[in-house]
Amino acid sequence: MELSRFGFWTSFESTSLAEAVQVAQRVESLGYGTLWMSMSLRRDLLVTASHLLANTQELIVATGIQATFDRLPSTMAAGQRTLDELSGGRFLLGLGVSHPVVVHELHGLEYGPPLTTMRTYLDAMDQALNPAAVLGGEVPHLTDGETPDRPPRVLAALGPRMLALSGERADGAHPYFMPPEHTHEARQILGPDAWLCPEVKVVLDEDPSRARAAARAMGAPNIGLENYRKAWRRFGFGDADFADGGSDRLIDATVAWGSQASVERFIQRHFDAGATQVCLHFIATGEDFGTIPWKAVEALAAGR
Repeated sequence: MELSRFGFWTSFESTSLAEAVQVAQRVESLGYGTLWMSMSLRRDLLVTASHLLANTQELIVATGIQATFDRLPSTMAAGQRTLDELSGGRFLLGLGVSHPVVVHELHGLEYGPPLTTMRTYLDAMDQALNPAAVLGGEVPHLTDGETPDRPPRVLAALGPRMLALSGERADGAHPYFMPPEHTHEARQILGPDAWLCPEVKVVLDEDPSRARAAARAMGAPNIGLENYRKAWRRFGFGDADFADGGSDRLIDATVAWGSQASVERFIQRHFDAGATQVCLHFIATGEDFGTIPWKAVEALAAGR
């Protein structure tokens, strides 16, 4: 699998599957190499990925992210292998442990320490890659540095330890809503070869009030989560930046907004910091908020 310069990041939570296919086909026709789907409460992401892969030709379909609590590790590994085979290697599994408010409060499940939870889950996924040995009574344990023969995966990673795990036990990381400084830190931790695919919100609108309002509305759920606040604090942000939907300083540091030239300069900062692929999350302003701003998608496609 080879990742192109730009990916397209979106949510199909309020979109019909027929409309999702149309989006995927249009994104592919514009030359975006990867379509990233956000975590969903309405649909099974792997089943949705299967449908999109079946209706596209070359587009990589990635989960951004598939929560570990949704599936047993062996079932996740089996689903990933199936999609990899069906698509000819066009499925990229993005895994994450999610957040306490989702895991515990919404689903009533236990939310354990993120790093331990992910490491244990990856161990179980990798053991499931050798079912013959398991059925024979011997569970193979990989030694340090040994890599199983498996399809590609990336981890949702914000903190240094999860980023390190992304380089050790996956093909890279998929950070979300972070500034270019985080991309620089992530590249230093991951090393030169791992994939680094940050999500970057894009608001192609030169009106500061309108652009920031749209960015705040889209980012509000994340700004309220401690996992994100902890990561932002490492780059000099504090409680005042998390109030009232996010300060101008926080929005300006994490969102590419303004003219096309301004947006492209911001995106380039992530590439300069070490990004492999920047996953563009387009946000419409005003009455069109919640829809895909196709004019912006088309405008940036030329620089893919």
